Amino acid sequence: MTTVILALTVMFGYFAAHVEIKTIFHDLLPKGHPFIEINDKYNERFGGPNIVSIMVEAEQGDIFQPKVLERIKQITDDLYLVPAINQFQVISLASRKIRSINSSTAGIETKPMMWPELPKDQAEIDLLREQVLASPLVYGRYVSPDLRSALVTADFIDRLIDYEKLYDGVTQIAEKYNGDGVRVRVVGEPLLTGWVVHYLPETFKLFVITIAIMAVLLFVTVRTWRGILLPMLAGVVSAVWALGIASLFKVNFDPLIIVVAFLVTARAISHAVQMLAAFDDELERGYALPSVSTLGGVEPGVLDQRLDRGYLPKQAAARALVALFRPGMLGVVVDAVAVAIVAAMPMPLLQKTAFVGAVWLGTIAVSAMVLVPTLLSWVTRPHAVAFPIDTNRWVLRPLLNLCGTLVLGRRSVVVVLIGLVVLLVSGFYATKVTVGDALPGTPLLWPDHPYNVDAKAINDTFQGSDQMFVVLEGEGPNALKDPEVLTNVDNFQRYLETQPQIGGTVSVVDLIGPVNANLHEGNRRFEELGPVADINGELLFMYMQGTDPGDMDRFVDADFKDGAVTMFFRDHKGDTIRTAVSRIEEYLEKNPLPGESTYRLAGGLVGVLAAVNEEVFARQVESIALALLTLFVLSAIAYRSTVAGLFYMPLVIMSNTITFAFMAWKGIGMNINTLPVAALGIGLGVDYAFYIVDGVKERFEETGDVMASIQGSLRTAGRGVLITGGTMIAAVLVWYASSLKFQAEMGLLMALWLTVSAITSLLLIPAMIYVFRPAFVFGDGTHHAAAQPATA
Repeated sequence: MTTVILALTVMFGYFAAHVEIKTIFHDLLPKGHPFIEINDKYNERFGGPNIVSIMVEAEQGDIFQPKVLERIKQITDDLYLVPAINQFQVISLASRKIRSINSSTAGIETKPMMWPELPKDQAEIDLLREQVLASPLVYGRYVSPDLRSALVTADFIDRLIDYEKLYDGVTQIAEKYNGDGVRVRVVGEPLLTGWVVHYLPETFKLFVITIAIMAVLLFVTVRTWRGILLPMLAGVVSAVWALGIASLFKVNFDPLIIVVAFLVTARAISHAVQMLAAFDDELERGYALPSVSTLGGVEPGVLDQRLDRGYLPKQAAARALVALFRPGMLGVVVDAVAVAIVAAMPMPLLQKTAFVGAVWLGTIAVSAMVLVPTLLSWVTRPHAVAFPIDTNRWVLRPLLNLCGTLVLGRRSVVVVLIGLVVLLVSGFYATKVTVGDALPGTPLLWPDHPYNVDAKAINDTFQGSDQMFVVLEGEGPNALKDPEVLTNVDNFQRYLETQPQIGGTVSVVDLIGPVNANLHEGNRRFEELGPVADINGELLFMYMQGTDPGDMDRFVDADFKDGAVTMFFRDHKGDTIRTAVSRIEEYLEKNPLPGESTYRLAGGLVGVLAAVNEEVFARQVESIALALLTLFVLSAIAYRSTVAGLFYMPLVIMSNTITFAFMAWKGIGMNINTLPVAALGIGLGVDYAFYIVDGVKERFEETGDVMASIQGSLRTAGRGVLITGGTMIAAVLVWYASSLKFQAEMGLLMALWLTVSAITSLLLIPAMIYVFRPAFVFGDGTHHAAAQPATA
């Protein structure tokens, strides 16, 4: 068996070495959602979610000085060389798309403000300033109201993006032109993904440090080399198998789910430690000897003879496997199914995470439940220790004795009542967790990270760096010249700009008014739409004089059938997006476009996030409910009792409500990144409890003594809970040192989940057993002494 497992590990190891670690943008999007369909259809024309915004800021004076204007042009030109750039969506004061509208005796003339050449002298710079101040499409949108900053935006084609190359290209441009009186700030969703990739070496370093800490703590607490090597081997085998299978099925490994990978590896180590604890317990109970129940009465010579012949470790390993088979396999299956349920989410990233996670957890059945006891049966010196200080005597045993004291007698009722109060209070605060991002900026990075600092500066200076567009689908060509349609769009934009979540809007309507005003000698009173479609068509034709193909794409298509209203948001918090979308949908329902024309929501980054948040909100309760149902069904089958299915519910619900309450308190939103960790929490909340309950059940069948059974289970299964829980809690706290705020927060969440699970398993579960005396644990209340094993 061992040879087969190791051979498969070598084979899977080859494939694991070739697993792809990368982010695929479309994996983050919910398939089939109408917002995503609109985004995919129109993003290359109206601007997708992968827009990068670069702010060029003059540290002294305004931007209308040769040095600053030159930087704006250089940055704009260099962006065209970045891989995956959409060259029709690079917009700045130095691009062809930023145009001035001028009237003369010859008619209306539109021409680029600062392309292809920079202003040659102060007179041309002054003229440029005047043109900027006169253009509502530029002033406030691409040049700040205080004239100290200019904005450069660039969209990238989703399917062509290599985030590492994009990050390197854009940051090199920012660093190249930053300094000498000019400050360059840069933000954007693809750049954010690039930051995550940038920190991958640090992430792997933290992973290694975490495993090293776990090894040291296991060595100190278990005090044997097998106590380190076998759990680590179980973790490695599970990881190699899972990654190898993922590679075989062409599943990429997203950097953001590395935390989930560690959590699953920790589960393998946890099950292996429980097997070691059970093995040690079997050795102490001396089942391989014919006439004693403990090793205390065995003469050393007799014991040495038995050990030399190999009977004691083999029988101890076999009995440990039999004793832990039900709780171990139940824990593995519940974990795997809870993660697999995440596949119900329509986002490919979550489906891939569910697949890899479920396979990974499933491999624990081999690595921890088969390989570890097999190797334990080969132990030749089972009682040898490698660490001189008896941590069991001085640390673990006193803590377990304290737990035993608290959960027996009248104190058990107090423990149950405290658990009920904690459940109700945490349940109330858990409802306050935010779906989507809970705070401004990105939750992936710390608030003082340069990215979040730059994001705040850009959003405070301009209308907002996060965009969403609503598509206007006309009933035919030239539909967007119809005055009724354009008036409806104009009113829609006015409504949008009264919403606090929206910094500004732009559409084809904004092109017509300035041209009309110029026809009337610049009189702003005439900055209005034409009364008939033909006049609107003429005004648009005048604006388009001298434009190049693609210059109008962000406003309207060539047939004037489809267009867009683009909104600028200063943040993409879950509440911001939810409120804005709700109000937009409500307004459009009451104010539809005339005829067959219609509005279609929604594209751009904010539109995409709105779709993701809707799916998370709609499915999170469903996922948790399905996971709890799975726990109920599997527990009821394993123990052949519906009471058993219900017995574990308070424990799991409590661990989840406490964690969600903590997320609400710390401003951690429930999103596509945190959802897999939340799903794993179902298993984290119940694994330990299975071992404690089965330990009580086994001992009661032997002794018939309730108190002794609970205390005995705490001394063995409880010891495994203390060792694994304490080891993993201390280890995962290392993640708080991560440069990625998301990883640090997930480390805290895992530590909290493990703490709650350990405490409830050591206190609440034994107290509930003592108070309620469930029949699936105690049967009919009589004890059935186990038959003594045959002697060798």
